[in-house]
Amino acid sequence: MRYFIELRYDGTAYCGWQRQKTAPSVQQSIEQGLSTLLRCSTEIVGAGRTDTGVHASYYVAHFDTAQPIADTSSFAYHLNAILPRDIAVMSISQVADEAHARFDAVRREYRYRIENRKNPFTRAYAWQYYAALNVEAMNEAAARLFDFEDFTSFAKLNSNNTTNICHIYEARWQRGEDGTLEFTIAADRFLRNMVRAIVGTLVDVGTGKLTPEGFAEIVAARDLSRSSGSAPAQGLFLNDVQYAPEVFERKTR
Repeated sequence: MRYFIELRYDGTAYCGWQRQKTAPSVQQSIEQGLSTLLRCSTEIVGAGRTDTGVHASYYVAHFDTAQPIADTSSFAYHLNAILPRDIAVMSISQVADEAHARFDAVRREYRYRIENRKNPFTRAYAWQYYAALNVEAMNEAAARLFDFEDFTSFAKLNSNNTTNICHIYEARWQRGEDGTLEFTIAADRFLRNMVRAIVGTLVDVGTGKLTPEGFAEIVAARDLSRSSGSAPAQGLFLNDVQYAPEVFERKTR
């Protein structure tokens, strides 16, 4: 029997989502908790990988059991009691046996936060960048992303991607009342390090180092060496994962 887990995590202490031999990961922590409760070795499959230091305000994974879980709410409660404080399970739901947390996802959304002042309480959850940024120019450049499908210019080398084709559904910057900038980007899939590379290059547009036209030329070049440096990991959050209604509907907000 297959179950989907909805969860969130603070990625500060982890090498990312994916299990690693030499460093703690979110996947490893959850698998240890599930294996303890189910009393057998249990593996989980996530909706995608997040890199070292990247957070998830919403994430989906699946796992299989030989026997049904009688009370998923109670199971989630006891799993949370085992997990570290920086990982929280929000719900567990039985799904069809063929449902897949990664391959059935049709839309993923990330958000990136930039704060223009020093703040010790948000330093692990935003890029504290103090130079003035032209948000209008950054949004003009971000709109150019809709003109492309091949994002090789923002793909990390040696990532073993079968394709660098992605379909962008949303890309926009918004400034909050406190001056914090937030970039929202949604697509059917993302390449490794893609969002951080896009943000870093858009920031160069905001400072005037690049024009929106220059940004579009970088995307069109399909050349990683043309893009700017990646934005720091701590400002990035996976914010949403969506599926066709017949596969899974989000239970929590």
